[in-house]
Amino acid sequence: MTTKFVGMKDFRQNMSRYTKEANNQKIKFIVLKKNTPVLEISPIDEKEYAYTKIVKELEESKQQIQNGEFATQEEIMHEFGIS
Repeated sequence: MTTKFVGMKDFRQNMSRYTKEANNQKIKFIVLKKNTPVLEISPIDEKEYAYTKIVKELEESKQQIQNGEFATQEEIMHEFGIS
């Protein structure tokens, strides 16, 4: 992956262009403010994002179960009018 540096003002004025360029050409941008890096813009790997999201949701589910915040299968079926 290629890395490019861009100034904050230029990035603000052309954010859409840099976003498209990052995604289409797999370029990582480092945004500088007074020659100091402040942001990193990089394309998202869809598979990695999906995996991260699922892991987060599973952790939240585990916590809800530990806190007793769950419904039984029968309760869910009754709520949807299946039983």
